[in-house]
Amino acid sequence: MLSRLGALLQEAVGAREPSIDLLQAFVEHWKGITHYYLESTDENTPAKKTDIPWRLKQMLDILVYEEGQQAAAGEAGPCLEYLLQHKILETLCTLGKAEYPPGMRQQVFQFFSKVLAQVRHPLLHYLSVHRPVQKLLRLGGTAPGSLTEKEEVQFTSVLCSKIQQDPALLAYILEGKKMVGRRKPSREPAGPPRDTASPGDKDPSHSRAPDGAPHLHSEPRGAQAEEPDGATGENSLITSLLGLCKSKKSRVALKARENLLLLVSVASPAAATYLAQRSPCCPAIAEHLCRLYHSMPACLDPADVAASEGISWRLPSAPSDEASFPGKEALAAFLGWFDYCDHLIMEAQAVVADALARAVAEKLFVETLQPQLLHVSERSILTSTVLLTAMLRQLRSPALLREAVAFLLGADQQPEGPEDDPCTLCAHLIGHCDHLSDEISIATLRLFEELLQQPHERVLHSLVLRNLEGRLYVARGSPEPESYEDTLDLEEDPYFPDSGFQPSARARPTPATNSEGKTAVTEIVNSFLCLVPEEAKTSAFLEETGYDTYVHDAYGLFQECSSRVAPWGWPLGPAPLDPHEPERPFFEGRFLGVLFDRMSRILDQPYSLNLQVTSVLSRLALFPHPHVHEYLLDPYVNLAPGCRSLFSVLVRVIGDLMQRIQRVPQFPGKLLLVRRQLMGQGPGEQLDHQTLLQGVVVLEEFCKELAAIAFVKFPPHGPHLNFSPPPEGQV
Repeated sequence: MLSRLGALLQEAVGAREPSIDLLQAFVEHWKGITHYYLESTDENTPAKKTDIPWRLKQMLDILVYEEGQQAAAGEAGPCLEYLLQHKILETLCTLGKAEYPPGMRQQVFQFFSKVLAQVRHPLLHYLSVHRPVQKLLRLGGTAPGSLTEKEEVQFTSVLCSKIQQDPALLAYILEGKKMVGRRKPSREPAGPPRDTASPGDKDPSHSRAPDGAPHLHSEPRGAQAEEPDGATGENSLITSLLGLCKSKKSRVALKARENLLLLVSVASPAAATYLAQRSPCCPAIAEHLCRLYHSMPACLDPADVAASEGISWRLPSAPSDEASFPGKEALAAFLGWFDYCDHLIMEAQAVVADALARAVAEKLFVETLQPQLLHVSERSILTSTVLLTAMLRQLRSPALLREAVAFLLGADQQPEGPEDDPCTLCAHLIGHCDHLSDEISIATLRLFEELLQQPHERVLHSLVLRNLEGRLYVARGSPEPESYEDTLDLEEDPYFPDSGFQPSARARPTPATNSEGKTAVTEIVNSFLCLVPEEAKTSAFLEETGYDTYVHDAYGLFQECSSRVAPWGWPLGPAPLDPHEPERPFFEGRFLGVLFDRMSRILDQPYSLNLQVTSVLSRLALFPHPHVHEYLLDPYVNLAPGCRSLFSVLVRVIGDLMQRIQRVPQFPGKLLLVRRQLMGQGPGEQLDHQTLLQGVVVLEEFCKELAAIAFVKFPPHGPHLNFSPPPEGQV
């Protein structure tokens, strides 16, 4: 019996000897590090030239080997218990803070990273690990250019990897004991803080749930009376990542941004709420965006900004000597960070996305951009407008788009009136479309064109649809015509006073109608194609300027627009008219009013401005809303007295053109020469009446474009059915 007991004891001792050897070696290496500080007198020797890195490497290898030898998964071995009980990580954090010997902070960051990455036992919920982790995060340089940036980003990457594996860790790291204390008030009396693994407690698994998972939302023993390490410690992970995001080293900044993106996407509801409401995350991101905005030159060429498209937060464009311009690097940094904000909002939990979108709207849109958009300085207006257009072009997140639309268009959704307040931002921007500066007008028109391409229903409603809802532009008092035989012919049109223009030579036939009384698509198309008189047409003399090309392009654009607006549930047909409803004055709205005014001056405006005006009108005409169809693309709509439509504006322009043609000698030849110049096929000499001639070219092409849009939007059985594009050369 005694021999059997002795054998068992011997077997037990033999089984424990490797662990005892490992613990002794672990303690010896730790003592070797502490003895260095007691014995060394040389303060200039770098840490990497001492035995400290080697000893830290041996300690790490022992911890990893010991864990691999553990029979029961999840149990902490003697070496890990020693690390926790003797607060080795806290001591190392203090040594790193002292930066003695030089480079010690770098060694500490590396050791922390490797321990957290290679030891599988969950460590971050231990107070003796959580507290030094928070302190070490605060040791990182908050200003770009820190000597330990590489090690810092590696350390934060390990933390984020752990959080990705268990998102509940984020709440504990962000708020720590303070949050846990709110969730589970302690019944124990306040006393000296004790570590989770206190001396004598050889089983750190006390903090594990019955199923073996870490009990992350329970109070670590002894932590009840422990206060957080100050307000700055509560958000040290976020603060550290935000600082690293600004690094001049592209790889460091990219990794930090990826880590922050990971955090906001995997955050638990509690952590997401904390990030949105109590952390500096959202305000700090928005403030950095504003700082980058102010770092750009006050004068930026719109062409340079437009050429900077495609800048991504992952691949910001590097300055090149060939295409360099003043402020290029600052512009790329701003647009890259804006793109990053947009991606953060797309990937983040909803509460964080909304908070960050509001912060960007308040800090950048309202506090920074709005004063410049309303400034009297033309340079401020131009620069802020082109930058806002570039931002809209990059927008992808619904939350930030919602804030941008609310900022630009306001909250009012009721039909406009001539007496409405002209001091809103939207009213000012619409006014800028008719600015004395053609450059500002073009830039603002581009802004609205970009806005019209955004997938947000309020855009078209605020600018156009709310004023067309009641169809007040249609004459009341008589039923809608079943046919259009009584529609005003061009020869009877009051827009053509005695001008020498004889449209009867090419008078249009009575428009055909279908069974529902709708004008046949061929009649609408021909109305636009025949609007410009033959003596003012030149496209037939040149190749690749035919109507077929416009049909092909319009088909693709219309399909794209239709798919974008499909979720909005627009009606298939116009609202029915009540013939007994009293007639009210129709107000086309400021936006359409400015566009029509600009269109009426197409013969007197610069070529580039005309191109932009017609581009916006074409973009509007593509929308598959029945009221837009009717008001912009039906030449035969029975307009109420005093109302104008796009077609009626064009008719007026044609009448003015026919009068002015009489005063231009050799008009056909000069017009053909100008068209060749615009296509890059003729000499660049300046001609008399250059602006007029260029305007006529734009007018002809615009009428063909409208005809093509009308064709693809008015298939035989309704605008929302799929159909194949027509064969080339056929209408």
